[in-house]
Amino acid sequence: MTYLQLSDEIRRKGSFLCVGLDTDIRLIPKHLQNCEYPLFDFNKGIIEATAPYAVAFKPNTAFYEALGFFGWKQLEMTVSYIKEHYPDILVIADAKRGDIGNTAEMYARCFFENMDCDAVTLAPYMGEDSVRPFLNYEGKWSVILALTSNNSADDFETLTLAGDPSEQLFEKILRTASGWGSKENTMFVVGATRPEKLLGIRAICRDHFLLVPGVGAQGGSVEDVARYGLNDHCGLLVNSSRNIIYASPGEDFAERAAEEAEKLASKMASVL
Repeated sequence: MTYLQLSDEIRRKGSFLCVGLDTDIRLIPKHLQNCEYPLFDFNKGIIEATAPYAVAFKPNTAFYEALGFFGWKQLEMTVSYIKEHYPDILVIADAKRGDIGNTAEMYARCFFENMDCDAVTLAPYMGEDSVRPFLNYEGKWSVILALTSNNSADDFETLTLAGDPSEQLFEKILRTASGWGSKENTMFVVGATRPEKLLGIRAICRDHFLLVPGVGAQGGSVEDVARYGLNDHCGLLVNSSRNIIYASPGEDFAERAAEEAEKLASKMASVL
């Protein structure tokens, strides 16, 4: 999916919502837990219910890898279902991979060739050769961690650099990694819990898409993210996971997920 195609889909739907499929076998409704493929059946219900409002789905691979082959199979089934039924919706594998070049090449083959995901999240701390194999795929996206929303992010990400005490580590990542690719194949992860940082981030990467987790359960708001982070093409994918997919523990889980997705999409439409 190209930059223009993603921008057009956002404009068409009036939404920049990314629904996170962090599907925990322990939290899905009890009536699904004894199905042959419980994660997939749950995901299918969520996908069908939220597709009118979402421009991206982001399965977090850890929740599938934890179940071994059985979980990985359902991850593949989920991605295939989205690609077949909703080809205009971006699929982001939230895998946070980051390793030396030849290993990175295998990860890129896994997610881009074998699974046909549109994007994958990457940790850039081993440098360009750990990201370059992903950037070599035309029409695919590298989503690079920059300033995350977790409580311990300040342990490293906001440290100042010895060579330039005015620059923090996450800003160095943005400046350097922006040069590895372009706005056409590179996004950055910036947490919604730090919306005021988005002004400075936009000064570094004005045109890039930003994947923004942390709205909902982690306390971030659509309005604050939009105020500081929107660009001329929107340039935002705001992710919500738990608030949407676990809106109800019962048989109405899909209907309640649709309601929560619609609420967020409505807020997005009002700020676009």
